[in-house]
Amino acid sequence: MMLPITAFYAAPLALAFVALATRVIRARRLYHQPLGTSHRLVERAARAHGNFAEAVPLALLLLALCEANGLPAWALHVLGVTLLAGRGFHALGIGREPEVFRWRVLGTSLTLTMMGVGGAATMGLALAGLL
Repeated sequence: MMLPITAFYAAPLALAFVALATRVIRARRLYHQPLGTSHRLVERAARAHGNFAEAVPLALLLLALCEANGLPAWALHVLGVTLLAGRGFHALGIGREPEVFRWRVLGTSLTLTMMGVGGAATMGLALAGLL
């Protein structure tokens, strides 16, 4: 089954993942930290990447489940844009020195909102399919 809307959002998220991973590699080389995160800028880069890796797979799964179960395209795009914006704001906020805390909070809020709405929509669509 083709999920073109989910794929549309998965592609830039994959590129962002690569960019965040590259940022960790650069920071590790620059600050001579091959393992661990004892340097604050390595820690920032690693947490931006790690948080992305922790949140995005579930968010994309929810988007795919919503798409596969018939959520309207406009709603899928709202969820996708919210996720992209959330991850972007979070990465910008946590990755800066000094940290831009309001961007980090905004990014986290948008991501969790997308996941909450996506989860609720998935449950509603699943229940509607059972009736």
